[in-house]
Amino acid sequence: MNQRYYHLKTAILNKLEAELPKQFYYHSFSHTIDMHDSAARIAEFENIEEDDKEIILVAALFHDAGFIIDRENHEMHSCVIAKELLPQFDYSSSEIDAVCNLIMATQMPVKPKNKLEEIICDADLDYLGRDDFKVIGDLLYRELSESGGVKGDEEWNQLQIHFLTNHRYYTKHSQTHRESVKQENLKRLMEL
Repeated sequence: MNQRYYHLKTAILNKLEAELPKQFYYHSFSHTIDMHDSAARIAEFENIEEDDKEIILVAALFHDAGFIIDRENHEMHSCVIAKELLPQFDYSSSEIDAVCNLIMATQMPVKPKNKLEEIICDADLDYLGRDDFKVIGDLLYRELSESGGVKGDEEWNQLQIHFLTNHRYYTKHSQTHRESVKQENLKRLMEL
């Protein structure tokens, strides 16, 4: 990666750490780091060229920045923040558009249209197929229950079962390295 990327990464991470509301236990600074690292790993496995990899990683850093502004339409707000910050680090308008397209690709329900969108969608939900699924899921449960988005354990478990049943990984990396554990996580939920 080049210098502008590292300077930008420092700037956006500092902004997220300082400005993300603390009641976002899941949509947090830690989630951004986790997704960024997942996106880097998947992009490497999928043999993505450096320029495209940079765009993916920048989009990963910004994808939930919109929570600083509002929970509703946070992807759109993330793009607003990206369009304000990226020109300061010499990102071109076409690169900024590419970043925003990737951010918008993470909007639920996801419908990725190309390899880069598949990577960012898989990176965003990488934890579904990992051993820390319950720990991370508990953060999302706490965030949703405190905001009135979910009422109680039973509703939460049903929501997770429905989500995991309908979720799919798109990249070869995630299908190979995450799908089997995701199925185990789903099985455990169904046994509750």
